[in-house]
Amino acid sequence: MGKPSDTSSGDPSPSSTPTQVLAQIKGDKNIEVTINSAVRDSGGFVTVEGTITNAGTSIFNADSWVGDETALAPSGASVAGAVLVDEAGKKRYYVLRDTAGQCLCTMKLLSIQPQESRPFFAQFPAPPAATTQVDFELPTMPPAKITISQG
Repeated sequence: MGKPSDTSSGDPSPSSTPTQVLAQIKGDKNIEVTINSAVRDSGGFVTVEGTITNAGTSIFNADSWVGDETALAPSGASVAGAVLVDEAGKKRYYVLRDTAGQCLCTMKLLSIQPQESRPFFAQFPAPPAATTQVDFELPTMPPAKITISQG
């Protein structure tokens, strides 16, 4: 009665385009940060997206990534301390904040279990249009060169 060999109906098909990797950063405690996109939009922002993977054996909390901006609202375990560094333009771009002082980034990065991956994003003011390559820096992690694409 049914269609022969129709076992995939209803299953989402995998994306035909592989996930792009702009950079991969490996830090202490076997924490890996993979950056998949850094997109400049027409509103003057750059949004960086990727995944955080705990390749270690202990639970990870991103408490050390919050930055040290004491005048702003605390964002808890987050990527609020991330910066984009434009070496050519000699400028640093910090994660944007909303009107309450919270970061425009992924928060509540608590209890990341061993072998677990979680997505993250962080939004920054965009460097000048001619700047297409910047360093992504996250406290306690080595910097990574990434290329900004046009959205």
